[in-house]
Amino acid sequence: MLGMPSRLVCALQLASSVLAVAAGLTPSCKAVPGTPGWPSPEDWDSLNESLAGRLLQPSPPGAVCHPGQGTYNANECPAVRAAWSTYDFHQADPVSMDWNQWANDTCLPQEGAPCSGQGYPVFVINATETRHVQLGVQFARKHNIRLVVRSSGHDYVGRSNAPNSFSIWVHHLRGVKNHESFRPSRCKVTIDGAAVTVGGGMQMWELYNELDAVNRTIVGGGGKSVSVGGYVTGAGHSLLSARYGLAADRVLEMEVVTPKGEIVTANECQNKDLFWAMRGGGGSTFGVMTSVTMQTVPSPRIEQLIVIIVTTDNANTRPIFDMIAYVISQFPSLGDQGLSGYSLFFPAFPNPFDGGNTTVGGMLMTAALQDSSPEAMHKLWDPVLAHVNTTWPGKFQVFYTPKSHPSFLSWYAENYDTSEAGLDSYLGSRLLDETALTANLTKSAEAFEGFAGGSLATAYLVSGKGVHDAKPRGCGNAVLPAWRKAYVHATFGIEAPPLDPAGTETVKKQVKKRVAALRELAPNMGAYMNEADYEEPNFQTEFWGSNYKRLLHIKRAIDPDDVLWCTPCVGNERWEQVDDRLCRVVK
Repeated sequence: MLGMPSRLVCALQLASSVLAVAAGLTPSCKAVPGTPGWPSPEDWDSLNESLAGRLLQPSPPGAVCHPGQGTYNANECPAVRAAWSTYDFHQADPVSMDWNQWANDTCLPQEGAPCSGQGYPVFVINATETRHVQLGVQFARKHNIRLVVRSSGHDYVGRSNAPNSFSIWVHHLRGVKNHESFRPSRCKVTIDGAAVTVGGGMQMWELYNELDAVNRTIVGGGGKSVSVGGYVTGAGHSLLSARYGLAADRVLEMEVVTPKGEIVTANECQNKDLFWAMRGGGGSTFGVMTSVTMQTVPSPRIEQLIVIIVTTDNANTRPIFDMIAYVISQFPSLGDQGLSGYSLFFPAFPNPFDGGNTTVGGMLMTAALQDSSPEAMHKLWDPVLAHVNTTWPGKFQVFYTPKSHPSFLSWYAENYDTSEAGLDSYLGSRLLDETALTANLTKSAEAFEGFAGGSLATAYLVSGKGVHDAKPRGCGNAVLPAWRKAYVHATFGIEAPPLDPAGTETVKKQVKKRVAALRELAPNMGAYMNEADYEEPNFQTEFWGSNYKRLLHIKRAIDPDDVLWCTPCVGNERWEQVDDRLCRVVK
């Protein structure tokens, strides 16, 4: 036991329980090591036995680089440092996170950095079947300890890690089963069309490969290490969304371990409220999704066009953002004609044509059409590029590179997210509708300039008719209603200096200032909860809009004791993190 002899801990636990029962009180804080209520070594041993030895007490992954730590290994340290910036390294570790701030920078693999396990879970279940998840939830509920759920660590808002917590690692919940049609459990209807049932820990790269073998795919994430659990429960946008809707719109059934420790099936015929909430209400909140059945789609041919519009004359940024505002104003029309893709815009970026000796301003877009032709792609873009050349003659250089991909997997293999992990990074985002993009180009140019903040931002064309017209099974889902009129998901990230509280606070203020520029442009929209400012002050409305009231009601019914708690998540108002402990809010 950490910090106390086990006999003393047991005596304190007993005294605390007696006093609590006598006073009719519930504990004001979740138990942590060294406090009354924390499970005894015998309790942990018993849990491990029931799990057939799958209970882990892992060291921080960076500890191999720190003399004095139990896992210190001078020979392994260089490899860890080299791999620290990759998603692959973090997804394979039971506690590591892609972005360091979610472990409080407590053990970076840097010389001279402090190292402890303070920012990480104390114990972890390596779950390989639903029963393991159930045992973990029941144990956390019984002992009033903080519970987190983690798959790959690809979490921009930090829900899947916490200090002094108990973690269920669902990374190894695998399995793929294809269906030609699907009848949800206890339903009398058979849903026509192909579907797939996958384990909650499946990651996009392996799932895309499995489905490509049968010439199918899903509405899925852009990062190889993104897992279906957090992605689907958060809504899930995709290159394919403009045609097929969000990932949450295509879910037919889920297996869920509830906060009460029950294994249930949720679909349009049973556990309907849970089914509604788990599709867009957010992960780590309503239950642990151990498997999901989703509709698949034929793997499309992808016509790709990489468009670059830049200028080296970027001392005056106004023409740059006027051009950016114009091009992005065309996204609703282009999207309605089937275009989707990912664009970046910037006032100053290292010039790729001279080795970065100068900077350029402008934008780049990787555009895609499904099951189309190069001619159709050029027909969409030719008038847009002609307008740029006519309106700003000689100002911008335009480059474009076409390529045809025979399948979605072929496109994905060259265009998956390769951004850097292993740093402190804070995000901001906003959804934008047609009015925001087209009503006043001067206003939108000013907003985009404020949102870029002198560096780089994105405007992802990942919504459109498929999202707007989606009709999810079971009378809808909990997806933020603003998605149903959005075209663009605009984002940015700012790197913060590690182990520098003042520098981090400066970055957080920058995030809020930059997001405010687009909030003013689109005040009645919101933000995609999986890629947003985790300290969004009005997250209930910004992430769920009018759905929040119903979501909160479901949360209170299914998890009255707040066994699952995270931020920014539905129903978290009754607790707050005080230092490294989760405690009830005192009113």
